[in-house]
Amino acid sequence: MHNFSSKFRLYSIIAIIAGLVLFGIGYFLNKSLDEAAITHMMEAANQKAPHVASHSMEHVGPQDHKAHLEHATTFVKNQPLASLQAIAVFLFGISCCTLFFHSIQYAAHAGWSVIILRVMEAIASYIPYGGAILLLIMILNVTHVGHLFHWMDPAVTDVNSHHFDNIIYEKSKFLNIPFYVIRNLLYVGGATFFMLKLKSLSKKLDQTNDRAVYKKLYSWNIGYIAFFGFASASWAWDWLMSLDSHWYSTMYIWYTMVSCLSSGIATIILLSINLKKKGVLPQFNDNHLHDLAKFLFATSMLWTYTWFCQFMLYWYANVPEEVNYFQGRFKFYGMTFLPMLILNFLIPLAVMVSSSIKRNYKVVNIMAVIVLIGHWFDFFNMVMPPSVGPYWNTLSGWLLNFGSILFGVGLFGYAVLTALKKLKLIPTGNPYLKESEIYEYPF
Repeated sequence: MHNFSSKFRLYSIIAIIAGLVLFGIGYFLNKSLDEAAITHMMEAANQKAPHVASHSMEHVGPQDHKAHLEHATTFVKNQPLASLQAIAVFLFGISCCTLFFHSIQYAAHAGWSVIILRVMEAIASYIPYGGAILLLIMILNVTHVGHLFHWMDPAVTDVNSHHFDNIIYEKSKFLNIPFYVIRNLLYVGGATFFMLKLKSLSKKLDQTNDRAVYKKLYSWNIGYIAFFGFASASWAWDWLMSLDSHWYSTMYIWYTMVSCLSSGIATIILLSINLKKKGVLPQFNDNHLHDLAKFLFATSMLWTYTWFCQFMLYWYANVPEEVNYFQGRFKFYGMTFLPMLILNFLIPLAVMVSSSIKRNYKVVNIMAVIVLIGHWFDFFNMVMPPSVGPYWNTLSGWLLNFGSILFGVGLFGYAVLTALKKLKLIPTGNPYLKESEIYEYPF
């Protein structure tokens, strides 16, 4: 167990350092872009797709060259913070959704999953790390060092300003900086509290084998499900949908949650298979893998359903003013937007229908990696178009995104493996442990 953790923790540290180096190079390249370079980039984007906007702010205020250059400069200079925002929200969402999946097991008194509950607890241990990064991004935005959120500009709610935006003004009761800060603190603080509380009670249950402790653990897991239901909806609005505060979707909260849930299940699969391969979780067998693979397949299909509904409803409900959400992505993000359907829908559908395939460790392991990559593309397409616009496909943009990914994945791996090293892998105090050890899928 310790050898497994130590080896991969070293890889995580290397990834963190490599990520910081790449991000640093990308940051200085981005800072070196002057007005002439940005003007050239803006002209190239206009030639590729004239009159196509990737953010609604481009339709508000003056429409002269100076105003367009101001928008383009904001987009280009957003690259560093936007690349961090995409991976930070994605990894925080994975951890919170994994804890949600963990709580569902307790709420359902599920027996099959008991031997991988500690794997879920380890993944959830990233929550305070990811939360700290999101709070740092929040501070940079509310102090106007960063400009990811257009609605934070005081000019857009000033009726005397030529940048005044009536739609944002009407939404300012919710989208205002003090309330935004309070909500962010609640998201991160609440998720961290529940993670620590559930891990503490789980450890206590092992020590005492007391049914009263199990009942208490059950109740706190129900509490987290309720918290997660409200918080995940609200942070989808705050961290993702409000990047373009004109745009809205009634499907968005489900869409983002399912994306993270599918990614969380993929992460559980990867960690469980590797623990078994290293000989530290021999109790994990084909039957447990089969059930996890079923959840991975089901959430992939559910994600596809929400993606299609969100896409279709703009036509079906006749909401033409919202189509710039898709128009900008089709024109400027063609190599990432629709191809993610191949990774998140077509490949899982083609490969994972068979029950026997769901018991194949190698295939399911590969599918978990594919789904994780696909859903990172998903979050990339949620964050980048409204933050960076058409200016993402540059050397600095690639370096910033790869650097952010390496740093984020390295930190995630370090946090999870450090927690795993401290955990007793088998929850011996859980009354359903025996059921999990002898669990056999009947078909």
